[in-house]
Amino acid sequence: MATILCVDDDVAVGRVLEEALRRIEHTAILSTNVDEALGIIARQPIDLVITDYRMPGSTGLDLIGTLERDGHNIPVIIMTGYSSVEHAVMSLRSGAIDYLTKPIRAETLRIAVNQALAVVRLQRQNEAYRQELVTLRGRHTILGESLAIRRVLDTASTVAPTRATVLLEGESGTGKELLARFIHEQSPRHEEPFVTINCAALPDGLVESALFGHEKGAFTGATARAQGAFERAHRGTLLLDEISEMRLELQAKLLRVIQEQEFERVGGAKAIQVDVRLIATTNRDLKAESAQGRFREDLFYRLSVVPIRMPPLRDRLQDVPLLVHHFVTRAAAQLNVEPPLVEQSTLDVLQTHSWPGNVRELANVVERAVILNAGGVLRPTAFTGLLDPSAAEGGGGDGNPGKPEIFDLGTLEADAIVRALRHTGGNRTQAAKLLGVSDRTLRNRLNKPIQKQS
Repeated sequence: MATILCVDDDVAVGRVLEEALRRIEHTAILSTNVDEALGIIARQPIDLVITDYRMPGSTGLDLIGTLERDGHNIPVIIMTGYSSVEHAVMSLRSGAIDYLTKPIRAETLRIAVNQALAVVRLQRQNEAYRQELVTLRGRHTILGESLAIRRVLDTASTVAPTRATVLLEGESGTGKELLARFIHEQSPRHEEPFVTINCAALPDGLVESALFGHEKGAFTGATARAQGAFERAHRGTLLLDEISEMRLELQAKLLRVIQEQEFERVGGAKAIQVDVRLIATTNRDLKAESAQGRFREDLFYRLSVVPIRMPPLRDRLQDVPLLVHHFVTRAAAQLNVEPPLVEQSTLDVLQTHSWPGNVRELANVVERAVILNAGGVLRPTAFTGLLDPSAAEGGGGDGNPGKPEIFDLGTLEADAIVRALRHTGGNRTQAAKLLGVSDRTLRNRLNKPIQKQS
């Protein structure tokens, strides 16, 4: 039951509203002018205001402006006896949540009130999520309330103050690098360097140099001495991402560095001592890899002093709402727009998917939906064409989705727009140039719902 303030200089209209609202189990408070209405709002909580457009003295639009100026976040429905497009547009542009024409039918009023109160609930829910995100400690906090993620954070928080080597296992996209940064930031080394080396992204010939550095003339193109990751991470933390991709001969050198905390640069003979805390990640089963001779067993045991497995998103679907609100807020900030509200039905839909790409996939899907969303609410239709039907709960989740090649023009166009906007940091003019279209065409595409071809 909501408390609704009805403002109209015609007392008879107020009585009609009062009775209609009573029948749908809401409490009405009547006022005949704006000044009186503002006094009521100052004295007690009001969930919704229904006000006439034209009244002697201040108007309904004046009331909206005063509420906004004084920081009252109360939705307003405008009523008018003058049915015109101009009045409707002016009301909505001034901040009214809806617009009704007199005489007002009971059913029309019921629908308008229920929709307005639903928006209020969504706003409060979203604001609560945003406040929760603001108060979370640290830039690299892992979001989640599920038992699976709480166990991970408990272990990470326990090991963080030590210098123990940590092996982070789990599927791609689960947030292993984020957890590594969390461990670093919770450790006594948090003010020292955090250096990352992606073992899968470096060519074989450069991995050793990237890790240990090289002397001038050590190989063709080595025109100057260069520090490697171990030197740069001195007194800090070194993250070896996708350690399973490192070739066997380099694994032997890495084992020696871990044991002795010293190494030589490529082409050098002088031993360099370092103090480095090591964290490694892998999306493979390193124990099985070592059993089949593809990974050194002695290195595996050195790395897995404290093993932590990041759970896939399908094993913590209850965390989806919190993650969605976080990604919506982040995407909106990058685009310099107001974060859209997220309907509960949307969260229900997103929680039915197994997310083979894990948290990374969820982040990308939410970002696309925010970019392409033309309204102020993210409804399930905002994700049409963005979700892989085969990833519905029970329809996948093995970490290897094997998605078919996409030929749908609507989806391909949406993907191109998302990539262009991401590349330009949300600048629509620059994105339009990249896409080879005019600003107007891009704006029309963004305002058009995604429709998949049948």
